[in-house]
Amino acid sequence: MIETDTICALATPTGGAIAIIRTSGNESRAIVARLFDKPIDKPRQATVGHIVSTKGDVIDEAVVTYYQSPHSYTGEDCVEISIHGSRYIADATVQLLIEGGCRQARPGEFTKRAFLNGKMDLTQAEAVADLISATNRASHDMAISQLRGGVSTQLAQMRDQLQHLTSLLELELDFSDHEDLEFADRTELLRLSETIRGAVRRLADSFKTGRAIKQGIGVAIVGKTNVGKSTLLNRLLGEERAIVSDTHGTTRDTIEETITIHGLTFRFIDTAGLRQTDDTIEQIGIARTYQKLDEAQIVVWLIDEPPTQTELQQMRSRCNGKRLLIVQNKLDLASSSSSARIPIAELAISAKQGTGIAALEEAIYAASDIPEIGSNDVIITSARHYEILLRADASLTRVITSLRQGITPDLIAEDLRQCILTLNEITGQAITSDTTLQTIFSEFCVGK
Repeated sequence: MIETDTICALATPTGGAIAIIRTSGNESRAIVARLFDKPIDKPRQATVGHIVSTKGDVIDEAVVTYYQSPHSYTGEDCVEISIHGSRYIADATVQLLIEGGCRQARPGEFTKRAFLNGKMDLTQAEAVADLISATNRASHDMAISQLRGGVSTQLAQMRDQLQHLTSLLELELDFSDHEDLEFADRTELLRLSETIRGAVRRLADSFKTGRAIKQGIGVAIVGKTNVGKSTLLNRLLGEERAIVSDTHGTTRDTIEETITIHGLTFRFIDTAGLRQTDDTIEQIGIARTYQKLDEAQIVVWLIDEPPTQTELQQMRSRCNGKRLLIVQNKLDLASSSSSARIPIAELAISAKQGTGIAALEEAIYAASDIPEIGSNDVIITSARHYEILLRADASLTRVITSLRQGITPDLIAEDLRQCILTLNEITGQAITSDTTLQTIFSEFCVGK
């Protein structure tokens, strides 16, 4: 599956002060040398010179660094060319490389080659994409942990234990003529199997947290028309994002924006006001409100008058399994008497004046129920990993059931082997299909 041709790609966004072009492959140094006017024989040494066209025209001044195999990102000979950030200069340089023998790299091909050449396992390769797309501290810390091998280390420990158990059972099979010979104590085997299954399940359970951190935690702002939902969104964002009007039914579609609270990204969704209406367009907006409410993890129910018992029951029923925050708005219009405060409300704010907004943000952060994530914590963020862990859990469950029922060691050993192979799919040790790898790396950007 390892391709041996030499690839190139622009590795930085256009429009910046500088652009970096990367090459990887056996011919990297030779191809770059033909368009660079200085020798680049010394590995890891930056050389200043000029990119020159085949006609002898100077394209740009450049800094070229040569990384000799295997001491490079991909494990192959690599060259990085730093030039000015002009789109024309970058395109012209890439064109010269292609004319010189390079092929335009596909998305994620540099990291794919790093994986195939043993520079990292598949979990670390996937962490590269997560690190690039990290939008908050928590998602950054999760990606760093995975890139440093946090997931790989845990899986390696599990595999070693499972392999030990399998070896003991297979040893019994080698001496199957002696029916009373038992190398693996069944009580100890059962205990270890249950311990490993517990570790697998904890890792799988972390996916809910990982996905929420990676994608952002959905917060639906719902309530009746003209209760101040759009004003609240604008206040949280610190900008006039949603239209604010005294006219009922102004918001007819959902508006989504993100903010970061204590290192976590929250996706705030301003929704159409809930009311009875004959307006067809507004009815569609209200239907979308209920859809977004179902998708959100947290619901901020904005009220400016006490809800009826029916409304309260309906909202709580609709938010079953979600965190519901009942927030009284328009505190600036309420009198100072205690009767002006709505008892059912957990917080009282003035979205217009900004009163109570900091407390609301703290309440939303607490409602997320996301634990503090450190760079050493192991959290699953990939749906692929989650699905594999569920299959490993199923194999271990069969092992535990077989041990309790006194099933023969050959069947137990087979399930243990299957579990080992399944876990190996996460790190890439058991993946043989190039289609699977293409699917994983196609989500990367070109140049990485």
